[in-house]
Amino acid sequence: MSEVKAGDTVRIHYKGTLNNGSVFDSSEGRAPLEFTVGAAQIIPGLDKALPGMSKGEEKSVTVPAEEAYGAVDPAAKHEVPRDKIPADISLEIGTQLQVQTSTGQVMLVKMEEVTEEKVVLDANHPLAGEDLTFDISLVSISTAA
Repeated sequence: MSEVKAGDTVRIHYKGTLNNGSVFDSSEGRAPLEFTVGAAQIIPGLDKALPGMSKGEEKSVTVPAEEAYGAVDPAAKHEVPRDKIPADISLEIGTQLQVQTSTGQVMLVKMEEVTEEKVVLDANHPLAGEDLTFDISLVSISTAA
């Protein structure tokens, strides 16, 4: 039976949970996730867990934040004067917005703090700073040529 190696295309079913047990993502009810192992198409810690697995094998792997979405970066938090936020946008903590950077890049931010004077927008990935656990099941392997 063949084992996964770098360059192989695999299909997996997965369930991702946080340390508190809450599910943040799952392939349940969807097609398996397909990607090439070692091609930086998924988070590094999950990519590293696949080599050596065989079709039909299941495992649970804990991925530290550094090998997932990284640590929370304080530089990714930006204060904006409250009066610069358009009036039609809800000023509630947790509200997500798409903003455009000075270079034209569009990014998703979340309101982290709202005061009379300012709004703090957080551009960190929502899972930054989190250790993640994945229950994975290897559905198929297509070996590299």
